[in-house]
Amino acid sequence: MRREFKLPDVGEGLTEAEIVRWHVKPGDQVKVNQIVVEIETAKSIVELPIPWDGVVSGLMADEGQTIDVGNPIIAVDTEPDGGKEAVPSPPAEGAVEPGVHGSPAPKEERQAVLVGYGVKTGATKRRTRKPATPAPSPAPAAVAPAVAPTAPPSVVMAAPAVRGRALAKPPVRKLAKDLGVDLTVLTGTGPEGSITREDVHAAAEGATPVTAPQAPPQRGEERIPVRGVRKMTAQAMVASAFTAPHVTEFLQVDMTETMEAVTRLRALPDFADTKVSPLLLVAKAVLVAARRHPMINSSWDEAAQEIVVKHYVNLGIAAATPRGLIVPNVKDAHELPLPELARRLGRLTETARAGRTQPAEMAGGTFTITNVGVFGVDAGTPILNPGEAAILAFGQVREAPWVVGGQLAVRKVTTLSLSFDHRIVDGELGSLFLRDVGAMLEDPLRMLAWS
Repeated sequence: MRREFKLPDVGEGLTEAEIVRWHVKPGDQVKVNQIVVEIETAKSIVELPIPWDGVVSGLMADEGQTIDVGNPIIAVDTEPDGGKEAVPSPPAEGAVEPGVHGSPAPKEERQAVLVGYGVKTGATKRRTRKPATPAPSPAPAAVAPAVAPTAPPSVVMAAPAVRGRALAKPPVRKLAKDLGVDLTVLTGTGPEGSITREDVHAAAEGATPVTAPQAPPQRGEERIPVRGVRKMTAQAMVASAFTAPHVTEFLQVDMTETMEAVTRLRALPDFADTKVSPLLLVAKAVLVAARRHPMINSSWDEAAQEIVVKHYVNLGIAAATPRGLIVPNVKDAHELPLPELARRLGRLTETARAGRTQPAEMAGGTFTITNVGVFGVDAGTPILNPGEAAILAFGQVREAPWVVGGQLAVRKVTTLSLSFDHRIVDGELGSLFLRDVGAMLEDPLRMLAWS
């Protein structure tokens, strides 16, 4: 029994995802809940499990290809008994929930999706598909087998006269799809006869593609498709910058006593096997200051024309990853004791660096800290994370001349930069909040006094 697994919506109404890496190939045996593919959504990298036992009969999408939600991506020949469906088990917090929800789907009315993301129903009928082409076995170079989606590029080029899948990279395919161009009727001018972006644009404009290979438009240039996390970040930053009126204030702070406190905390048994950095005490200072000034931890509801003050803090930490900037957050950070806050921040950072942050871990943030100091930067003017009223940039801590008790001394100094939404936070509130954060970092005992 051949069954097709369709790309699910893994949350928040996503409409497409890119195939990053397949973990299986045609002919492989798979088990229920086995991870078969990694996809990149506009939010993060997500691992997808297969909901059946069986043998992979075909991969219906290439690595690097962008697929719409609901389209089949892998076909599996299930066992004679029809293959058993995954039985959901309680997932770990923040983990991708494996398996499918419920019992075997009746015919095609149910689409298997990840547990916790719901099951979509509909009356869509399965359209007839051709049997999957088995993976090609090695053959002499002189023999050119028929073109099939699973054939390697060398086989495709050996039989150019056969009408099949055009040779083009995933970004070019997506461009052709957006412009309504049929790739199968084009003659590629790229390397090995591949179709280029210029070929697609020429076809869309009604021009005849040049049959001879063309030189690159400009020596030393590289074009990187904007998609996935980077695309979402770009859209969010543009929306934030041109929706919320930003104001940024700066404060230089003597961090000497905070740095000494960090050293002492590292020696305590409560923080054994836990990374303690200055960022921990900056985060704690922000949480205490947010309790003293609740309006800093709020959002603007345009539809209702209301300010939503949040009496809880989901503390976001901006993290740079190879796929773009993400902002996972520590849920209910205001309730955590300092050792647990340190552990949560450590796990958040490790998960982000590994590219395993899930959409749920980035949703619902209320205040963000961006640590630009780790890059050797003193200060900046950060853009608000959409839906939040303020963001704090923490600059590098470095030695600098400082006046202490009327005498010049060398101290550990940093610069704090607070950007805020001036519709919600006026200059007085922003200044009071920033002043309090700075005061607690200059004298960490104030955190105890104001907690």
